[in-house]
Amino acid sequence: MAWVYLCIAGLLEIGFAFSMKASEGFTRLVPAMLTVSFGLTSVFLLSLALRTLPIGSGYAVWTGIGAAGTAILGMALLGDSAAPARVLCILLILAGVIGLKLIPGA
Repeated sequence: MAWVYLCIAGLLEIGFAFSMKASEGFTRLVPAMLTVSFGLTSVFLLSLALRTLPIGSGYAVWTGIGAAGTAILGMALLGDSAAPARVLCILLILAGVIGLKLIPGA
């Protein structure tokens, strides 16, 4: 169940980043409230996952899902650069996340 919590927390981290951008520096109420909601819920689920997962693996996977997911959606939805080097770096992040999941005992 810890990995499920961690994956949901990572997805909420993506929502956190997008709603923070939409809040325009916390000047728009609804996106600002979503930012706080997504952030708190994401950290709460991360804390539940870390009850059983090692801190290094759990935190790295949570951060990786959030970073890679935000970058990918930024390219797909917001026109962020999809330069080959950038895509390669995102793939390396995803490889690290998958590697940490596959390591026995992680």
